[in-house]
Amino acid sequence: MRALTLLISLSTLHAAPFSIQVIDRSNGQPVPMVELRTTHDLLFVTDNHGLAAIDAPELQNQEIYLHLSSHGYELKPDGFGFRGVRVTPKPDASHRIEIDRLSIAQRIGRLTGAGRFAEGEKLGIPAPAPETGVFGCDSVLLTRHNDRLFWLWGDTTLPHYPLGVFHSTAATTPLNPIPSPKPPIAIRFELFRDEKGTPRGVSNFPGPGPTWLSGMISIPDANQKNQLVATYAKIENSLDTYQSGLCHWDETTESFRIHRTLWNKGDGPQPNLPTGHPLIWKQPGKPDTLLFGDPFPTLSMPATFEAWSDPSTWQKLTPPREINTSEDTTITPHRGSICWHPHRKKWLTVFTQLDGKPSHLGEIWFAQADSPLGPWSKAVKILSHNNQTFYNPRIHPELIPENANYLLFEGTFTTTFADRAIPLPRYNYNQILYRLDLTDPRLPHP
Repeated sequence: MRALTLLISLSTLHAAPFSIQVIDRSNGQPVPMVELRTTHDLLFVTDNHGLAAIDAPELQNQEIYLHLSSHGYELKPDGFGFRGVRVTPKPDASHRIEIDRLSIAQRIGRLTGAGRFAEGEKLGIPAPAPETGVFGCDSVLLTRHNDRLFWLWGDTTLPHYPLGVFHSTAATTPLNPIPSPKPPIAIRFELFRDEKGTPRGVSNFPGPGPTWLSGMISIPDANQKNQLVATYAKIENSLDTYQSGLCHWDETTESFRIHRTLWNKGDGPQPNLPTGHPLIWKQPGKPDTLLFGDPFPTLSMPATFEAWSDPSTWQKLTPPREINTSEDTTITPHRGSICWHPHRKKWLTVFTQLDGKPSHLGEIWFAQADSPLGPWSKAVKILSHNNQTFYNPRIHPELIPENANYLLFEGTFTTTFADRAIPLPRYNYNQILYRLDLTDPRLPHP
């Protein structure tokens, strides 16, 4: 009898856990980052497949209730106001939940961090991309450099200790790393690593504290050689800059080097530096112009390495401090980016609202203009969060075909700057990708 009981137990161990897949009712596609919580507060979160493996032993073979919540998505409440489902977990069984999308932007998946496909792996589904050795990271910079896309992130969390990399991590990918902008999404990053294979810093500049980079772009020099450049800041007291300047990529060492220091603490007010998310503005009959802004342009210069190196060629621009909205309100932009979109034949922006509701830095807006300098149309809210932060959204025109009728953007999902928010396992302090359908009638007319 004991042998038979052991045999049954072992066979149960080899059965796949009960699975739940959450689907967007509007398009039938999986929804990542959906929280499923039991009545005793055990939490399951869907991965990039939209899957959750309900594998807790105490939940098996009985009816359970799962509260469901997800930023920008919901289920209709029952008579008591609860939003969730009743299921009976059994090995090798599954359940499908369709939820309604409230936000205009569709969540495609998590780009960074560990366990992007962990729930699927529990269910026997191979991960479409390998683990990178990164657990979390701050906001992204992205540019095309020669025949690759060059990605760079801020402070990066690693598995082996709470303190990770504070001198920027980076990776490259092919020019088309996302064949289809639908979940599940899996970008294979080729990270720069040390001799042990651990992701390493690429901006280890002298001086204490982190090195933060901004304004990264690849531009031609006088010999038509592409130079990968950025602006750097040395940080103390968590957020205070004590030195800033320009840096460029050294192809030999595969690291950034200081090109020119422009300011040190004690020199007076900091100069207006080429920071944010840059772009090249092409105008018929005129030389290309390099614009820097976050989200709206604050600095322009000729689009050459020599002009970028020479502050005397820089022209200061005055961005709008407030934007009118379709809700007949006025909001203050925090950070974001702009791009030219061939389908709309407009300049588009996606940005975070400062001091928004319901989240302080988690309300995301969209607007358009005929010029990168504005004026901008009334903004429409495309994404909202409940007491979580989603900052530094970066539009990715590099990731879409020229004739695409949609937009892709990513941002940093984190508890930072939220009000005593609870970190969401695996997703906290990582980059989430969204898709915006530009034909949606709720957006401004083209």
